[in-house]
Amino acid sequence: MKLSDILKLSMNSLSHRGLRSWLTILGIIIGVAAVVAMLSIGNGMTDSVESSMSGLGADIITVSPGYTMAEGRESGFGDRQMPGPGGGDRMMFPFEEQEDDSDDPILTDDDIEAIEEVQGVVAVSGLISGQGELTYLAQTSRVTIEGINPESWSEITTLSLESGSFISESDGNSVVVGYNVANEMFDEILEVNTQIKIEGKTFKIIGILEESGTGTFGGDDRTVFMSKTAATNIIDDVDSGEYSSIEVKIEDADHYEEISALIESALYDSRRVDEESQDFTVTSSASMAETMAETMQTLSFFFIGIAAISLLVGAIGIANTMFMSVMERTRLIGILKSLGSKNSEILKLFLTESGIIGFMGGVMGVFLGLIFVGFISSMGLSFMNMGPMASSSSIAVVSPDLIVFALVFSTAIGIVSGLIPARTASRLQVVEAMRSD
Repeated sequence: MKLSDILKLSMNSLSHRGLRSWLTILGIIIGVAAVVAMLSIGNGMTDSVESSMSGLGADIITVSPGYTMAEGRESGFGDRQMPGPGGGDRMMFPFEEQEDDSDDPILTDDDIEAIEEVQGVVAVSGLISGQGELTYLAQTSRVTIEGINPESWSEITTLSLESGSFISESDGNSVVVGYNVANEMFDEILEVNTQIKIEGKTFKIIGILEESGTGTFGGDDRTVFMSKTAATNIIDDVDSGEYSSIEVKIEDADHYEEISALIESALYDSRRVDEESQDFTVTSSASMAETMAETMQTLSFFFIGIAAISLLVGAIGIANTMFMSVMERTRLIGILKSLGSKNSEILKLFLTESGIIGFMGGVMGVFLGLIFVGFISSMGLSFMNMGPMASSSSIAVVSPDLIVFALVFSTAIGIVSGLIPARTASRLQVVEAMRSD
């Protein structure tokens, strides 16, 4: 029997079974659609996290006042923000109010000097963080203010300029603004050399940052950077020589754990504390990236598990249909064998039929999965637009490799599901098959 004859017989059998064939194919369609949708969403989430985390700098370590423990967080710095690499608000921690603010843990120049002595540290920069009102042409908007040390900050920051320049030591009344501040907060777009007022004081914009998409609710894109001297005069409750956080650039991001431990040890000595009385927290972008990668991997396995269950149900449907087909066509099998067809040809006939079911289900499942992915992306981005992921990449990513994998896998599922019924058909004896009703 020629291959073309096998294909014709298989297609003819599927067409004659009509609704039963389509119901069997539907099981594969749903399974493949689930595979495409789940893996696409998993890939999209992974890409979004990697894109967001790459902007933070893997070689950056942040020291914050207050200590985070496994059971909770003890801190006395109220609702201050914990800046991340490059500046800008990263996250907010609500803490219990303290009756005596003098007991709040703070970071000082002594801490910076201690960190600078640690082996593997390239640059150290203290940051002053706060909120303030920015006024331009009678319009006012609240922004995040970051006071920086221009010299060390230029070595540490991962942010890029869209226009203008970074702040230098001599730029006492100059600022660099985030992308959203310049382009979205006011009716008129802010440009380099524009005069603005922050908390009633006049500043000149000398630089505008590229859109970064990092940080909670806009992060760096909604931040104004100025010298720490200028920030001290604007932000309340911050004295000279005190910092909201300290950023540290290290030589080798692969050794962030060892260097973080050395920084903690240096701060123990500098602040005269131990593990029990620790009043600071050392975090790194690399550790955050590893944690997020592990989370995404777990989610991907979960998605794959759901899709695998759907495909298993579809495979059982194919096996059931093929067994029914063998029972219904026993006489036909006997006729084919009496005409000289070999067992291997009967086997190929039924395997081809089940493979076609798998392939057709795969093609339709891919299209259904793409439609579902498009719907999820369009709906999901509107909900995630406030987060750090939405501005950098799609919520779902469909790769050509995934489509090819789905088609090959669905066809393989069809062939494997039809293997036992096909072997049963090929081993039927001619006399028994011809005697069948």
